[in-house]
Amino acid sequence: MRFMILIKSDADTEAGVLPDEATLDAMGRHNEELVRAGVLLAAERLLPSSKGVRVRFSGTSPEVVAGPFAAPESLVAGFWLIEVDSRQEAVEWVRRVPNPTGTTFEIEIRQVATADDFGDRMSPALREQEEYLRAQVAANR
Repeated sequence: MRFMILIKSDADTEAGVLPDEATLDAMGRHNEELVRAGVLLAAERLLPSSKGVRVRFSGTSPEVVAGPFAAPESLVAGFWLIEVDSRQEAVEWVRRVPNPTGTTFEIEIRQVATADDFGDRMSPALREQEEYLRAQVAANR
């Protein structure tokens, strides 16, 4: 099972405030644990929404809207993508995320959908296409 672990933004992350050295060190050690356990697929910090855009789709003309975006707590400041055996294992990894400064922040855990989650809507041809694309992505790394 793959899980996207979303670190929620706050006023500081949206203002571009970077973590202190102790936090970076602690997060680096946590990421090393994830790598040694063989569960980490990706991990990245995101720049503030002021450096981003949204593309809104309605009808045939997508509209590009520049950041910043309101409500920092509804935005994402960073993420991990992990592969583990259960939701409980994902929760246990998140419970181990360091917080050396004691600040308040929130992390959301979302399971990544698989072809099986789409049932009959995912035809054999679509499944084959997905497998092909995944293989191409892996080969491109």
